[in-house]
Amino acid sequence: MAQFRFVLWLVEWLLIQSHFVFEWDLGNDTKNLQKHKVTTREAEEVFESPEDLRALGEQVMPTTLEPRFGLLGVTKTGRKLFVCFTLRGTGIRVISAREMNKKERDLYGELCEE
Repeated sequence: MAQFRFVLWLVEWLLIQSHFVFEWDLGNDTKNLQKHKVTTREAEEVFESPEDLRALGEQVMPTTLEPRFGLLGVTKTGRKLFVCFTLRGTGIRVISAREMNKKERDLYGELCEE
C-alpha cells in the first residue's frame, strides 16, 4: 500500500482554485468504474468541496517517476473516496479513485473532528 506525507502547499493550491481542469485517459476512466464503481464525475466532485478535503499528501512509497498525491474527500451524495492524482500543468490527472478503506475512514473522521 502506498504511503503519503502531508503537504501544506497542496492544500493552499486547492483552496485558491476557482475551478479545476481534469485530464482523463480511457484506461483510468474505465478502470475506476469497473474495478471500484467510481465514475469520473464522482472523482471530480471530491475536489469541488475544499472544506471536505482531508489528509492531502504526496506519495513517498513506492517512489514514482512523477509526484503523486492522495486525498480523502466526499462526493455530493456523501460517498467517501480516496483519490490518487498527479498535477499536469494547471490540470489534475486522476490516477485512481475508490471508496475509502476502514483506516482511511477512521482518519477522515478524526480529521473532521479537529
